Amino acid sequence: MNNITTNRMELIAEMLQKNPDDTFLNYAAALEYKKDNEPQKAISIFKKIIDLDPDYLATYYQLGKLLEAAGKTKEAIEVYRSGHKLAVEKNDIKATGELSEALLILGDDDDDEAW
Repeated sequence: MNNITTNRMELIAEMLQKNPDDTFLNYAAALEYKKDNEPQKAISIFKKIIDLDPDYLATYYQLGKLLEAAGKTKEAIEVYRSGHKLAVEKNDIKATGELSEALLILGDDDDDEAW
């Protein structure tokens, strides 16, 4: 980790001590771990976010990508499907498109709602 990343992570960790279930802070921490090439830590936090706040839509794409990279394609598809369903419910066109594309790339485009 470089100094800026270390300082940012220290700040996030300090805030998380006071507010461990804060969705945004957990998301920020997961992105820092992802950026620092610590995918297992990022995956763990993204899963925690889904448990804490299943409506936090951005988490699904990020988690799915990390699972794909880890060779956990089946689990990634499940995460993308859950996120896609939520995106459709929220009428979030951008997220629906991103998650549909991720599913299409993995060959899981048999869902009539994908597009």
